[in-house]
Amino acid sequence: MATTTYYLTKEGLEKVKKEHQKLMDFKKAKTKGEVPSIWHSEDVNPEYLSFQEDMSLLEARITEYENILRNVELIKPPAKKEQKKVALGATVKLALDGEIDEFQIVGTLEADPAERKISNESPLGQGLLGTKVGESVVVKASVVNHTCKILKIRYS
Repeated sequence: MATTTYYLTKEGLEKVKKEHQKLMDFKKAKTKGEVPSIWHSEDVNPEYLSFQEDMSLLEARITEYENILRNVELIKPPAKKEQKKVALGATVKLALDGEIDEFQIVGTLEADPAERKISNESPLGQGLLGTKVGESVVVKASVVNHTCKILKIRYS
């Protein structure tokens, strides 16, 4: 089975670590208390079934975070000579369909268009990767194609 690499910024990694720790603390608190008994008279106790379902969902979420933490690759700025091209972590200023816009290219887990963070796997993110200032790119979206020109690339 192929493993997925999760690309995260330093801030994104810290966020995942904190969320994982919250889930672990919640699990500890949930199992520390009294666990409902399996039997309620002659039937299976519905409280027990609900508890088991909650624990299963919690375990699945914890496993998901642990998989991310095992397969994370930190996004770092490329070498100086490579910073003329768009790569993961770049903030790109571009003219998109006649308007000036700016996006940071991040991994899928951190993508948030409202915060101007786009995934490297999105059509726009894929189209921008490897481009240089002054180049124009046609980004194929599901309904319409967009033409954008790279105005500036910076890494923080």
